[in-house]
Amino acid sequence: MPFAPSLGGQPAFFVVAQLFLFRDGRRNKAPTPMDAYAQKLNNDELRAFGDLFAAQKPPPPPAQPPDRARFERGKKLIAGRNCAVCHNPDFSGREQMPRLANQREDYLLKAMRDYKGGARIGYGSATMPEELAGLGDADLQDIAHYLAHNPGQAR
Repeated sequence: MPFAPSLGGQPAFFVVAQLFLFRDGRRNKAPTPMDAYAQKLNNDELRAFGDLFAAQKPPPPPAQPPDRARFERGKKLIAGRNCAVCHNPDFSGREQMPRLANQREDYLLKAMRDYKGGARIGYGSATMPEELAGLGDADLQDIAHYLAHNPGQAR
């Protein structure tokens, strides 16, 4: 589904936290279909979904090889930021920080644009805009390309 994340291999706590934010209407400024779905879930179901997705394999790399120039630009752009501190050096995610490695490129770009533009709120609403400050849309596209083609840690 376009602009939807791959959830396999996401940290359980991250999944629970995101579902909780959807349930409370605090993930995005505008309502989404996930808000209505998550409102029906109790805490045990949130935890069960977290465990379910954490136990699945992370997404495979994209079928097409990366554009080397864009990949290297994205890698260079990330190197000067704290991305690897929060999301792990291999971008495998941890605790409440999502796995970015091999995530869908369209989703990564949308998420960064939403954070930068203030459409996405929740617990990353202060940190992510700071980390994305000074980056133009072409930079965000190259970062998304780099992360989408970055395999992260093998499981």
